[in-house]
Amino acid sequence: MIDPLRIIELTPDNILNHGICGYKDPERPGFLEKVAWFKQRYQEGLRIKSLYSELNGSQGIIEYIPGEFCWRPVSAGGYMFIHCLFVGFKKMYKDHGYASLLLDQCEKDALKDKLHGVAVVTRKSSFMVGKDIFLKRGYTVTDKAPPDFELLVLKFINAAGDPAFTHNRPENIKRFAHGLTIIRADQCPYTVKNVREISNTAKSIFGLKVNIVDLDTYREAQKSPCPFGVFCILYNGIIIAEHPISNTRFINIMKNVLKN
Repeated sequence: MIDPLRIIELTPDNILNHGICGYKDPERPGFLEKVAWFKQRYQEGLRIKSLYSELNGSQGIIEYIPGEFCWRPVSAGGYMFIHCLFVGFKKMYKDHGYASLLLDQCEKDALKDKLHGVAVVTRKSSFMVGKDIFLKRGYTVTDKAPPDFELLVLKFINAAGDPAFTHNRPENIKRFAHGLTIIRADQCPYTVKNVREISNTAKSIFGLKVNIVDLDTYREAQKSPCPFGVFCILYNGIIIAEHPISNTRFINIMKNVLKN
């Protein structure tokens, strides 16, 4: 039997006590960067609800923000937009309906704020939630982006317009037509350590200079060439990674890219 979990709303005052995204150690790369990012976005309506175990700490989160300020290349004004939904930092907490409890929190806040509904980007891949839980709750697919990203929406007002991906990726990719570029933002704490390692590897193993683009505002993130928004690796104008990857994965990708 697992211990009961309670939902805690993170605020600028309590976030250091509870951690975020499975991080709590201030010495861990990405933790303090994410905390600072959260504090800046809080005034824009960003909310993070954490599933908290007295025995094991945070065991899941949902992060959402009014769509105007979302950090994905999506037009979702008037909707609440979910950045992240994850449950089960320890496997014993998976498959107990906790993700639905977190979604309840988001949907209730969207209703309270009299928004059109809730939107989310999904994908069957690491770092993103799959669409099944949303389909079961009545969400529908309103748009798609390559290679396999889907934008889902739960509408409270049927006549409201549909959120959509911003379809200007070719124009955005042209800005990164030469060399190796890594796009990142502190919205995802995992990118700090990954980008540092990948940059060192690119130079030491492949002799490549890395152009690191740090996204500082939601407007910049909404112009990202990748649907994930806050992480992307491009080489000579071609996207080679659509979400955060390990240093080992980067090495394997670059060996294949350079071989071809």
